[in-house]
Amino acid sequence: MRQEWPHSQTGPPAAGRNGGSRGFQRVKRGWVWNQFFVLEEYMGSDPQYVGKLHTDLDKGDSAVKYTLSGDGAGTIFTIDQITGDIHALRSLDREVKPYYTLRAQAVDIETNRPLEPESEFVIKVQDINDNEPKFLEGPYTASVPEMSPVGTYVMKVTATDADDPTYGNSARVVYSILHGQPYFSVDPKTGVIRTALPNMDREMKELYQVLIQAKDMGGQLGGLAGTTTINITLSDVNDNPPRFSKSIFHLRVPESSAVGSAVGRIKAHDLDIGKNAEVEYNIVPGDGGAMFDITTNEHNQEGIIMLKKPLDYETKKAYTFKVEASNAHLDPRFHNFGPFKDTATVKINVLDVDEPPVFSKPSYAMDVYEDTPQGTIIGAVTAQDLDAGNSPVRYSIDWKSDLDSFFDIDPVRGTISTNELLDRESIAQHNISVVATKVNNPVLTSKVAVTVHVLDINEFPPELAMPYETYVCESAKVGQVIQVISARDQDLPQAGQKFSFKSPQEGVKTKNFTIRDFGNNTAGVMTLRVGFKRRSQEIYHLPVVIEDGGLQTLSSTGTLTIRVCGCDTDGSLLTCSAEAIFLPVGLSTGALIAILVCIVILLVIVVLYVGVRRQKKKETLMTSKEDIRDNVIHYDDEGGGEEDTHAFDMGTLRNPKVIKENMFRRDVKPELGLCPRRPVASQNSADISNFISLRLQEHEGDTSAPPYDSLATYAYEGEGSVAESLSSIESVKGETEEDYDYLNEWGPRFKTLAGIFGERSESQSDVTSSITTENKH
Repeated sequence: MRQEWPHSQTGPPAAGRNGGSRGFQRVKRGWVWNQFFVLEEYMGSDPQYVGKLHTDLDKGDSAVKYTLSGDGAGTIFTIDQITGDIHALRSLDREVKPYYTLRAQAVDIETNRPLEPESEFVIKVQDINDNEPKFLEGPYTASVPEMSPVGTYVMKVTATDADDPTYGNSARVVYSILHGQPYFSVDPKTGVIRTALPNMDREMKELYQVLIQAKDMGGQLGGLAGTTTINITLSDVNDNPPRFSKSIFHLRVPESSAVGSAVGRIKAHDLDIGKNAEVEYNIVPGDGGAMFDITTNEHNQEGIIMLKKPLDYETKKAYTFKVEASNAHLDPRFHNFGPFKDTATVKINVLDVDEPPVFSKPSYAMDVYEDTPQGTIIGAVTAQDLDAGNSPVRYSIDWKSDLDSFFDIDPVRGTISTNELLDRESIAQHNISVVATKVNNPVLTSKVAVTVHVLDINEFPPELAMPYETYVCESAKVGQVIQVISARDQDLPQAGQKFSFKSPQEGVKTKNFTIRDFGNNTAGVMTLRVGFKRRSQEIYHLPVVIEDGGLQTLSSTGTLTIRVCGCDTDGSLLTCSAEAIFLPVGLSTGALIAILVCIVILLVIVVLYVGVRRQKKKETLMTSKEDIRDNVIHYDDEGGGEEDTHAFDMGTLRNPKVIKENMFRRDVKPELGLCPRRPVASQNSADISNFISLRLQEHEGDTSAPPYDSLATYAYEGEGSVAESLSSIESVKGETEEDYDYLNEWGPRFKTLAGIFGERSESQSDVTSSITTENKH
């Protein structure tokens, strides 16, 4: 089998040609194989002829049939079964499918028996220039630093052509700039874009729009073209220094402005942006700049001038200094442009503010002696109006600091004087406040503290620090210190006192004791002889003269009482009690004291004894529980009422044999008709009645009786007994009537005791029977 191509083909494959002629030559194999070509985008009305298949077995008698299978067989490609001609039924697009693989076979038309083996062949779609170049990633953005040299790389663009790059020039693209010259250029083959002008300034123009064209067919006439846009931005570099808008800035600030406050703002403009526009401000060293400081506002790059020291209009009214503005980030490429900084002059005028008076000192201290006469000037304060008006000043004392009005002040001169007598011992220091007020503006005032120290004068004499209990042993030796004394003085603090001690000059020649000054505000009491006897003299009195160290020395005399005591051999105190030593010629003072003590003790014992006997007598009568006649209920509440009165019967006292059926209430007076028959009184009823009446009278006059209802118990045994009374009450009466006149015979020592018992009188009465009665107060 062999193939034939249409004459319109560009030429058969080399295997099917012989020296450039179009003839075909036989080969021993059955197939003559090569690929077919078909033009894409065929626009003819008839099917496009592709080629012809033919086998040597085909003798032209229509005995051979050709079959076609594979890609597009029957739909895109068709074959004439008798002639073997192949046609394309529709237009093909190489960009969709560049080639088709088919299979052809010759069979017997009658038996369909293959005459030859099936063989593959390819129909290739031949390319035509039907696709323009395209920029798949456009539009593009790019950036390049301003002031870049010519040829600085910006970016690279690439256009894609769908045509076959291996056939003809359909896919050979050439790049060119349609818009954007003369600032940028593009490489025709590679599409690399570069700067074309030097020193492009961002501050002049920042954004450039460049139009790039890509054309196939090598850029020749008739080629297809595509375009894209590139937005190129010039990035900033620090090529501009900061510049002040004017050379002199005028500012005004009140003199009362606080330290650290902002007094004004200045600004240097920089055409750059970002970090390249950051400005640093500095005050050029000079006379005026020391009062101020300057910082940068990070948001708007302004210079904020701050007050560093207090202003005073009266001292200086204006300040002038220079401020330098410079970039924080410099580019060394542009150092040849000149210094990247600028300088401006700042003039600040201080505005006068009406201020309060100013005292000459921050505080005052004055001294005055206590008891200084009223009206004495102790010092002065001065204040001045420093404003230009120089207003007069008036002075006054803040009443809150001097509630007691100890001081007064002259409102014009400012002299402070005493208004009361001062006492250092009461108040040693006064803290007052003086107020200064401007006459032309009383609202403006200032205040200063004045401390007045009250100085001490020697007005109190010294005295012994405490009452000393001094003793000396009977076995004391010469020169022995038996007591150390000190002194106190109300005039000065303890740390500033200086005392001296001595014995009075007018002492007797022979002394028992003396005073030795130790020089440290203490002194010692020393013995001047050996041995002291309590029998001869128990107490000594030693005067001590104490002097202070004031300018006008004051002194006082104190007396030490020295007692003679008994001591151990080592000097330890045993006793200082007086011994009762009786002598024919009389008694010593110690003995008399001892006797008096004994008498007092005896008197206390006797009084206690009498009180106990009286208490015992009352308790014996009230608490007797052995007498079967007693029928008493003891209670602590007031007014028990009928329940208590029914517990016993008063009639039993009169007639023990009275029947209980005739009991009646004793707290209610019975009516005559209802009153039961009274029992017959015994022969002793008159005695009992008299006894009860007497005791009731005594009980009514008793001031020790309780103020509530109570029971009084009496004991009565009758009268005229042969055996006489055996009652303990009578015994007590006998004891109380004892005669103490014999105490007067015991001597003067018992005279007081005899007088006490001689005046004592007994007023108690005999009691012989136990009688219980109820008395209501």
